[in-house]
Amino acid sequence: MNETFFAIINPAAGGGRCGERVGAALDRLRGAGLAIETAETSAVGHATQIAREAYGRGYRKFLAVGGDGTAFEIVNGLFPDSLAAASAGTPGDAVATLGFLPLGTGNSFLRDFVPGTSGKNGLEHAMQALEARRSRACDVLCLAHKDGTIYYTNLLSVGFPANVATARCRRFPKLGYLGYWLSIFLCLARLDRRPFPVRFDGQREFDSRRCLFLTFNNSKFTGGTMMIAPDAVTDDGLIEYVRWGPIGRLGLIRNLVGLYDGTHTQHPLAERQAVRRIEFQLDGPIDVMVDGEVLTLECRTIEVLPSALRVVV
Repeated sequence: MNETFFAIINPAAGGGRCGERVGAALDRLRGAGLAIETAETSAVGHATQIAREAYGRGYRKFLAVGGDGTAFEIVNGLFPDSLAAASAGTPGDAVATLGFLPLGTGNSFLRDFVPGTSGKNGLEHAMQALEARRSRACDVLCLAHKDGTIYYTNLLSVGFPANVATARCRRFPKLGYLGYWLSIFLCLARLDRRPFPVRFDGQREFDSRRCLFLTFNNSKFTGGTMMIAPDAVTDDGLIEYVRWGPIGRLGLIRNLVGLYDGTHTQHPLAERQAVRRIEFQLDGPIDVMVDGEVLTLECRTIEVLPSALRVVV
């Protein structure tokens, strides 16, 4: 097995700070004995192409240098090529490993494993995990939609969180956290509560009740510090499904803090289930937020691929 880490670097991540800081981080890892080769991305989707080509050349260890979006693109470059090997239980010479250098704006996935919430803590934890050659199994979630398939390790959401992410991406793309809060207030003013018909694990009927949001999670956090799925476990072979019903504007404002400490799932309108398969019955494409990326898709199913990836955490 090739022990070299193939580092895919998004130099624009973190407002360009990734490109400024990556050299020192890689030097430290090489000093600890890690063999590392590098490639830089130059456009949206480029990390997917780089990862797919590198996997085809025999690389099995990858390093996402950037934010959640960089890791998401790499995962979609590794799959579905890595899927057959992982599903068949092929030894480690085929199953991919993904490490992280969190130098981007959002690094939600790592917060499941990192004490505290600061970006500095996350980077140091990730570096120590790489230096110690410490890895663990991680589930991958597979979304089938009208036009294809995507893979993710963090979460997919529809409704309010997706609306906030969409507004930030389309209206306030250069305002950082200010744009994030402006998007929250904009979506609070509009407060769209609608049905997203879904059923899970062989249920006979689709749930078509109106809701504030639905999320389909592998890990706990989104938006950096929002603990939207406090009961999610990354290697339990299950999808953590969280639903929040049609709460009113004032009720949402009063309970907004619950989205950050996970107590929103205790609200009378909230529900959660640990499931294996989700089916959608949508009448067209909708905006979704998946691992920090905003997409417009006609979702059909979500399934879990147990232990399909190893992550260095």
